[in-house]
Amino acid sequence: MANPGSTVSTTTTVAGPLTWDFAALTDPGRVRANNEDTIAFDASLGLVLLADGMGGYNGGEVASGMAIALLQASFGRWLAHAGPQANPKAVKRALQAGTDEANAAILEAGIANVQLQGMGTTLVLAAFTSERVIVGHIGDSRCYRLRDQKLELLTRDHSLLQEQLDAGAITPEQAILSPHRNLVTRAMGIERHVELEMHEHSVRAGDIFLLCSDGLSEMVSDAQIFTLLLQDIGLPEKATLLVATANDNGGRDNISVVLARAAAVSADIPSLANKV
Repeated sequence: MANPGSTVSTTTTVAGPLTWDFAALTDPGRVRANNEDTIAFDASLGLVLLADGMGGYNGGEVASGMAIALLQASFGRWLAHAGPQANPKAVKRALQAGTDEANAAILEAGIANVQLQGMGTTLVLAAFTSERVIVGHIGDSRCYRLRDQKLELLTRDHSLLQEQLDAGAITPEQAILSPHRNLVTRAMGIERHVELEMHEHSVRAGDIFLLCSDGLSEMVSDAQIFTLLLQDIGLPEKATLLVATANDNGGRDNISVVLARAAAVSADIPSLANKV
């Protein structure tokens, strides 16, 4: 898990016919003194988690940290027991159950501590196997997939801005200047129940998945993200380049990215996954 300051980590795990490389980086940005984002990944389980906290005092840091720690513990334990061939429906049920537990804990902590009242967090996660990935999200933290020279956004923001775009109330050009860009319509720790929107996607060798907070997507356009991910550099260097570009473009918020890249297993890779 990573929260304060800048943290880079990378590791490789093996899942059937694919290997998965992971790299992660979080940075406070150019404007904010503290970092309310929390990121974590478990290469041995193929599990990636990212949360972008909100709330006064240090509530955002507390909410995002609780969300990641509790989900990593509860769902991570379930996934380790169920194994990589777990039924996708069972995986989704376990993810929602873990989200429910974490949501209730964040809500109760906010009620119990006046300094934490109103705290909440977005969430985006991915559970990778050799054949598929299950992506879940709450709020406006995102997941992208780069495949065959095409960047695809796999999540749809739970935000007022997205609702206005869907309704045709504003144009994409107007959305860039909208004062409502940071108003989410769904977050953990705000209400008694929150739904984790989940979708299943195929995976292929060469795929790169990017999970990020809006500190990246607000500062770096999809076109820029596409160009940066295509650079012929290592995965940790891609993460560093993405964060540096967000900072160069203003760095108005905390910036967090987690990258996962699939590759075909080569003959000289051992059968046991590296663990972190």
